[in-house]
Parts: sequence; C-alpha cells; structure tokens
Amino acid sequence: MPLTNFHFDKSNAVHKMMYGRVKLEEATALLHFSKKGIVQQLMHNLKYRNQEVISKFLGEWLGEDLKNSEAYKTIDVVVPVPLHKSKLRQRGYNQVDKFGRALAKALQADYNCDTLIKKSATKTQVFKDRLKRSSNTDANFTISEKDSLKHKHILLVDDIITTGATIESCANALFTIEGITLSVATMAITD
Repeated sequence: MPLTNFHFDKSNAVHKMMYGRVKLEEATALLHFSKKGIVQQLMHNLKYRNQEVISKFLGEWLGEDLKNSEAYKTIDVVVPVPLHKSKLRQRGYNQVDKFGRALAKALQADYNCDTLIKKSATKTQVFKDRLKRSSNTDANFTISEKDSLKHKHILLVDDIITTGATIESCANALFTIEGITLSVATMAITD
C-alpha cells in the first residue's frame, strides 16, 4: 500500500495544500491516491460497492499510528465531513463514519457526527477535474449547535483530499465555534 507517513512529518502535502487557507494544528493522510491504483479501487469499493468495512480498517490502521504520536494526544473530538441527507439516504452510510469512529476510539476522543451539517446536495466529484473540484462552491456546511465543541481540539476526517475545498469549507463552518483548534486526517490524498 502506498503509505504517506505524513503524521511523522509536520511539513507534509496536506499542510502545504491548506497553507494560507486554513490554520491547522496537524494534518495527515494515510495513503497516496493515484488514478487506476489500488487506493482508487479501495475508495470505489467503499463508496459504491457497500464495503463499509474498509472505512473501519483504514481508521484502525491510522489510529494505531496516531495514538502513539504526541501531536495527536490533544484531540478532544473527531468530526466527520458529513454527507447531505439525500446522499446519506441514497448510499445508506457515510463512508467516513467508521473511519472517524475508529480514530476516536484509538485517540480516546469523543465522536460527533451531528454538529457539522451539509446544507446542500452536490453531484459526485469523481468525474470532475481538479480545477472544477476546487471551484465547487455548492458544498456549503453549517453548524447545528456550538456549545459542545467550544474550546475543543477537533480532528476533521474525510475520505480523500484532492484540492482541499471541502476541508476549507468545513473548517470555515467549524471556526465559527469559540476557541477551537483544528486538525485533519484523511484516508488518502491525490498525487
């Protein structure tokens, strides 16, 4: 498997991608994603072939590394990037839910899948190029309540980071909560 080992390197590709856009304490991705590679097959099976067990497996794998990292010991709560309710009904599950739950368990952190909400449905971005993905402004997120996350170190989790647009949009919503710090962990990052 094409591991990134980003969680051992503070100046990694996720940090660089988000630099100047979102203030992150820590950032990592477990795997490198490339077209027609094994990670693309894994993600496709997870999202479109109901193989949700992949999510848990990758979360447990990354969780083993992060629980031994001083940088991630201050995580209070893990928050997944949400699906819009119509997409959740269609798919039947959020592909990052079990990933996030496994990370929360490894880090002895809370898990909160209710506070960050996707306001509008968007079409799949699988067939869009990088420029079209980064200019997608339809992905709007909001916060349902703020008190439970005040002054917390949040680990935002997603499946794949391509342009950082989704992470940035989620982060903007989360930063409306008083006193939070934010870190990011994803299953994969595109090359």
